[in-house]
Amino acid sequence: MFGMAVQTIYSLVDMVFIGRLGGEAIAALSFTMPLLFFAIGITFGLGSGVTSVISRFLGANAKKDADNSAEHGVLMGIVFGVILSVGGYLLRYSIFEFLGATPEIIPLAVDYFSVIVMGFIFHIMNVFFRSILSGEGDTVTPIRFQIAGTLLNMVLDPLFIFTLNLGIRGAALATILSQFIVMVLFLNYLFKRKQSYIHFRFSEFHFSFTLLKEIFRIGIPASMAMIIMSLGGMVFNRLLIRFGGEAVAAFGIARNLDQVFFLPIMSMANGMVTLAGMFYGAGEYKKIRKTWYYAISRGIFIATTIGVIFYLGAPYIYRIFSSEKEILSIAIQYTRLIVFIYPFIVISMISGRIFQGLGRGLPGLILTSLRVVFISILFAIFFVIYLEKPLHYIWYSNMISSVLAGSLAFVWLRFHLRRLEESRARLIM
Repeated sequence: MFGMAVQTIYSLVDMVFIGRLGGEAIAALSFTMPLLFFAIGITFGLGSGVTSVISRFLGANAKKDADNSAEHGVLMGIVFGVILSVGGYLLRYSIFEFLGATPEIIPLAVDYFSVIVMGFIFHIMNVFFRSILSGEGDTVTPIRFQIAGTLLNMVLDPLFIFTLNLGIRGAALATILSQFIVMVLFLNYLFKRKQSYIHFRFSEFHFSFTLLKEIFRIGIPASMAMIIMSLGGMVFNRLLIRFGGEAVAAFGIARNLDQVFFLPIMSMANGMVTLAGMFYGAGEYKKIRKTWYYAISRGIFIATTIGVIFYLGAPYIYRIFSSEKEILSIAIQYTRLIVFIYPFIVISMISGRIFQGLGRGLPGLILTSLRVVFISILFAIFFVIYLEKPLHYIWYSNMISSVLAGSLAFVWLRFHLRRLEESRARLIM
């Protein structure tokens, strides 16, 4: 959780300093964020596949196979980093025009994205390195490196944005330089000092289609789930721009506040990938169910507590990001509705990640597709375009989708675990 808090501070710091440049700058960043989430989403999904495979090999005492899985992860990071960086840079103007950004916002969005896209490979490699260490149960080392990167970003942001007068491009430059330093720290730890339990021996590397297929089998559905979420953010921006740039900006800062809620929930969910994978590899299916219930109960308590704080404190919190009354009003309205579905998000996220730990990536993809595409986006389009309802009906569509997805996730995983336990009992008998 602390490691993810560091990552969230990254985003919040950028939003705070960019907010000083005005509402259009916030809107430009809001148009850019789904694109960044698209690229990082692919990586996080494949990284989850690497984490799941490594943890299951370690649970089965297959150390060499775990090492080989990590080596596949590093090579995948290099390939995807280059492809996404080059592709994003070449298509930068077309992307923002397609997303519906206004002529006033496009130059600012392109200024930020043109710089940040060249550092995609640093972000992507860091995600894979973090996934490898998570597979062996080491979450402390990535935290240390992320803290160093975040502190550097906090120093460089005001220096580049205001002192050097680079504006929104300065924020992007500060981010990629910070991520580059984090990558250097990972490389030193894993390859030069060799302090991880996982060891890299590329001279003994054995390319395996079977192993790659297993990583992709888990990782592609997880990646697709995050890609769908990023595409959903792009569609929502197109709908929101109908209500003005202030609506896009407000949604951008409100989603950043949501990230604070996601911190403890995603940390538990990510931890469940490793735990579920190891318990599954060892055949301890009942421990998976016990840990799942434990995580959900604590997660709902945390969600309720944070929801109350956000509901009451939203008017004061958002003043940190912007002083424009219209942006503040929309952001407060969003938060005071969306906090009521936080408990359902807890159930959906934790359950989906357990499926990944069990080597099943498809359920998470189905749940995300149902929540984002078949419910949330369709309801939002129906409300706003066909019924011509006001802005807050977009928030209602989010709420409906989260309730349904969370309920389905709980029933689905409970049924799957029961089948695993029954099959285990039959084998013992």
